[in-house]
Amino acid sequence: MDRFEETKKVGLFGIIGNLFLLIIKGSAGLIFKSQSMIADAVNSASDIFASLMTFIGNKIASEPQDNSHNFGHGKAEYIFSLLIAISMVLVSFKVLYDSIYTIIYGSELKFSWLLVVVCVITIITKLILYIYTHGLSKKYTNILLDASKKDHRNDCIVTTFTLASILLTLANIYWFDGIVGIGISVWICLTGAKIFIESYNVLMDISIDEHTTEIILDLAHNYKEIKNVESISSAPVGYQFIIVLTICVDGNMSTFDSHKLADQLEKDITALDKVYNTFVHVNPV
Repeated sequence: MDRFEETKKVGLFGIIGNLFLLIIKGSAGLIFKSQSMIADAVNSASDIFASLMTFIGNKIASEPQDNSHNFGHGKAEYIFSLLIAISMVLVSFKVLYDSIYTIIYGSELKFSWLLVVVCVITIITKLILYIYTHGLSKKYTNILLDASKKDHRNDCIVTTFTLASILLTLANIYWFDGIVGIGISVWICLTGAKIFIESYNVLMDISIDEHTTEIILDLAHNYKEIKNVESISSAPVGYQFIIVLTICVDGNMSTFDSHKLADQLEKDITALDKVYNTFVHVNPV
């Protein structure tokens, strides 16, 4: 349960941190007419939604298997990460429109050291959240953690460019403000698209990766009684997979011995981190 408890904390910290940043960035952006800061604030608003989806998706995914869901609720992580991805792409189009409008009709950005302070606070806050989430994503396999980690990292980079656009106004360079807004929108869109594809693949029952498949085949070939692996198939259940294996053994082997062999192989494969459960079918040859 540590995996789900830690992800819950990430969701809560994300909501609190992004709400704080939304307030200070939105206020500063509107007061000083900074399109890049407003775009950054909109990004924080989408981050609040993403953190909320992380919290809810994790809560559902942590529920154990039951009679209605024999393989648990792990796919909830991918359903909610899909919602996060869609929201990010929608936000990116809004930011892109506003930024292009600013470039065409001119920027009304007014320099203020308060804007600089807001950027510095944002970068520090997001860096702390990134370091915390990055540590957990290395410890636990969880697409929600990975999405949060990437989001915090991206925000550090995005706000750094926002800071650059604000400082450039000291040299009377205002066009960079709109350019940064466009850059932010593209960054948000690409990140959202990547998360969408990863989530979509799992929900469409993508097979387990080739490296893990090779490990499974090696485990099977370690048993001299197994003459051949006839087939191997897999289906994702959350961040793990169900493995179905068909092996061939000597037709003279007793039913008891062949089932004992299958049971041991199932235990070996299920011990892998990416495997939720294994089913081995035995064919006599």
